[in-house]
Amino acid sequence: MSRLEGYSDFKYFLISSPSEYVAHVEINRPSKLNAFTEEMWTELGTAFARLSHDPEVRAVVFSAAGDRAFTAGLDVQAASQGGLVGGSGEKLDMARQATKHRRQIVQFQDCIGQIEKCEKPVILVMHGISIGLAIDIACCADIRICSKDTKFAVKEVDIGMAADIGTLSRLPKIVSSFSWVKDVCLTARGFGADEALAVGFVSQVLETKAKAVEVAVKLATFIASKSPVAVQGTKELLNHARDNTVADSLRYTSIWNQAMLQSDDFKSALLSGLKKTKPRFEKL
Repeated sequence: MSRLEGYSDFKYFLISSPSEYVAHVEINRPSKLNAFTEEMWTELGTAFARLSHDPEVRAVVFSAAGDRAFTAGLDVQAASQGGLVGGSGEKLDMARQATKHRRQIVQFQDCIGQIEKCEKPVILVMHGISIGLAIDIACCADIRICSKDTKFAVKEVDIGMAADIGTLSRLPKIVSSFSWVKDVCLTARGFGADEALAVGFVSQVLETKAKAVEVAVKLATFIASKSPVAVQGTKELLNHARDNTVADSLRYTSIWNQAMLQSDDFKSALLSGLKKTKPRFEKL
């Protein structure tokens, strides 16, 4: 595993390259169960925006350092001191305080949303404690896998709020049962890896975190060997289809491919199939 050039300036994230065209992002605050501060979510947004346009990256694995937690969610103590939770000491009228909160929430949403906006496929590996913000992050990823010890919860109701960073908007579109979504969101109850697999929240459950990361890297490496034009286009079109009608998605696909089918990748992939050779694709 080698350092990925241009990513050494992050304090709370380790970013490396386990194989060609693959980036591995790790949350790196294990002593605090990888709980998020404002500085961390800002760094996360910056990192994924950079990865999105990096021609040296075609797929991303996202995991967390330490054995105990992927993330315990928002660092409530730090958020309180920063004014996101409770008061900040400023004497503002209700409208101005509400405006301040809304701007902070939107900034938080935008930073976490960079995972979904990233042009490259993001494969998420969860382990141990994976609650609150962990679910928001997971809902933004393209592929979710976990170790069998993972303990999930949409925890926000238990701290007196409705989840506001994306879970309530995205989770109903991911899993097979809206009733189950309401169950876990309204009760804030925990659920395990087997239940997450049964409803389709994750696609694989592995014995250990190390095995899950290994599988994710292997999958990312396989995806990265394919045409970046095709892979990035597929992610874009699938996300568009999720949020739009079939008719709108078909129209968008025709417009997208009227340009992208002119790439050399299309010709190279077709010829390699005929010649039984392995194609190599230019950076995008």
